[in-house]
Amino acid sequence: MAPAESLRHRHLLGLADYDADEIRLLLSTARAFRDVLDRPIKRVPSLRGVTCCNLFFENSTRTRLSFELAEKRLSADVMNFSASGSSVSKGETLKDTARNIEAMKVDLAVIRHRSAGAAHFLTRCIDGIVVNAGDGQHEHPTQALLDALTISTLAVPGRDGLGVFDFSGLRVTILGDIAHSRVARSNVYGLTALGAHVTLCGPRTMMPMEVVAALDGRAVTVTDRLDEALDGCDVAMALRIQLERQGTDVGLTPSLREYHTMYGIRPEHLEQNPDLWVMHPGPVNRGVELAGEVVDSDRSVILSQVTNGVAVRMAVLYLLAGADSFTDAEAGA
Repeated sequence: MAPAESLRHRHLLGLADYDADEIRLLLSTARAFRDVLDRPIKRVPSLRGVTCCNLFFENSTRTRLSFELAEKRLSADVMNFSASGSSVSKGETLKDTARNIEAMKVDLAVIRHRSAGAAHFLTRCIDGIVVNAGDGQHEHPTQALLDALTISTLAVPGRDGLGVFDFSGLRVTILGDIAHSRVARSNVYGLTALGAHVTLCGPRTMMPMEVVAALDGRAVTVTDRLDEALDGCDVAMALRIQLERQGTDVGLTPSLREYHTMYGIRPEHLEQNPDLWVMHPGPVNRGVELAGEVVDSDRSVILSQVTNGVAVRMAVLYLLAGADSFTDAEAGA
């Protein structure tokens, strides 16, 4: 399935400058790879001979494992790097780490880093392709793409175009610590590009005006009232409170119990809106962002997000690496 179209971008650093056509190309390619993951033999030779290096300077479970599995499913050679136990702990800079990786003739680097802009910086240090797996409070583009792929599979009353990635009329609420969330930013860029209307909801202390101003011109509504955010909502995406990014000893909410009371999605919300779908990028804190019963309900698609993450990352790696050996026969077409 060599694509008739190609991405304009050489790297995936964020979705802010990706247009709807590029996002749809990524998602349609991911859908083909999603079919591959359901086959008995899940490996294709698309990136045979390509060396991928996963540079993770922050802790990660889903994203790191998902990228590694995607690379292996594409038959790439894989190198894994983590800051703990590496020369970073001895004082080596990101630039020097990158230059050493470059000397090993790596073709593609996936980076997660605590500093916003780290992925952009890496493009100036190596000749290979760079994929942003999350940089500080900036963006997490592959998370937004897997969220969009998951949404496209949902049965939403009155919305027939989701499967072709036309989200016109779809109402999505992103709920929680908006100020510190790279997931929220990438989802706003991706979902609004596809036509969705996004409502951002959370405590005012977690949604300063500069965040709202940065989204000017997009189909975004802002509220601090949960009932207002869920009114007419098709998909609710809850976010974890980013305590590690808040950079203050003073809590931005009085207590987790109060946060759950004010902003947690609970069984009564599903009873009030039985067509509501619930998402979460993980890890979930049960009893904070979501009640345990909501996590385990049939309205939750959290595990589907995880599965779709592998397919999305396969698509990203495949399209950016420019491979052309993934045939219709291999896709089961």
